[in-house]
Amino acid sequence: LALPKGSEILLSAITIGDMVRIIEHHGLVAVPVDLDMTTLKLKSESLQHSVSPRSRALLVAHLFGSRLDMTPYAAFAHEHDLLLLEDCAQTFTGDDYRGYPESDVSLFSFGTIKTATAMGGALLRFKDKALAHKISTLQSAYPLQSRFSFGKKLLKNSLLQLLTAPLLFTAFVWLCKLAGTNHDKIISSSVRGFPGGELFTKIRQQPSYPLLTLLKRRISRYSQRHIEERIAIAKGVADSFPSLEQPGQHADHHSHWVMPILSVAPDELVQYLWRHGFDASRSASSLIAVPPCDGKGTSGEAASTMQHVLYLPMHPAMKSNEINRLATALADFNPSEKNGGGE
Repeated sequence: LALPKGSEILLSAITIGDMVRIIEHHGLVAVPVDLDMTTLKLKSESLQHSVSPRSRALLVAHLFGSRLDMTPYAAFAHEHDLLLLEDCAQTFTGDDYRGYPESDVSLFSFGTIKTATAMGGALLRFKDKALAHKISTLQSAYPLQSRFSFGKKLLKNSLLQLLTAPLLFTAFVWLCKLAGTNHDKIISSSVRGFPGGELFTKIRQQPSYPLLTLLKRRISRYSQRHIEERIAIAKGVADSFPSLEQPGQHADHHSHWVMPILSVAPDELVQYLWRHGFDASRSASSLIAVPPCDGKGTSGEAASTMQHVLYLPMHPAMKSNEINRLATALADFNPSEKNGGGE
């Protein structure tokens, strides 16, 4: 787009940190728009407060598996002559949604922890064919991802998949304790799409043929049944523990890519759930609350929520007795007084 340096990109106040890095890398300014954390919608007053003559684009993220109605954001973008970008990385549910038709670009991700993962890769849908061609031309100049590096990634994540077996996972946690390390941090860093440094070198690659083949297979064969099972698990936990407070619990459409909950003592609750055999995490996602930049933008509610969020373990193989045991553990949790009271 070759936007002038200092141009402002309005974006959801919760996003992955690398989004902000990419914006700033190009000399642009990330301006957060605060969220109503019960619905995950962008606050209209924050949108109006954040827009300025330097605004050039609006980047809306569908969070935690929810899907927003993009109509009001399309109208806002049209009113202020903004490019409308739609981050659908966490909302993929099969072929039922390919992005909002009026979004200029809709971005879908198939990284390691995403729905229908292909261990990498993405799909972008463009409203403007000329822009799509321009992006394709730029990408064609990038080096090709090696089959060896993709194969190594497949092997590493296949080994991690073995840890879903309870006995192996228990042994892994025990070994980490003996070594004085945190198993949660090890796993979280291992499944990051671009761990370590050199982000821009790693993302500026063409996908290898095996990656494209796997991506095609995963998308073409993806079953809606997996989404339905995931939703049923999330509802089962919520129904078993009605007082559970969740970001997006009143979202209009939700597929529960992850299950975040809020606690006055999230770190203590994670440790408590570990002791009861549940692999809860505070780092299951790369999401951050974007701080205002030089007084531009707002992120108060989003920032407060991210200070108290943790993620519950949730997968279709969970049995009803496991769900009930998890709900009981949550109900019985009593944080220490130093953290300011109960749930």
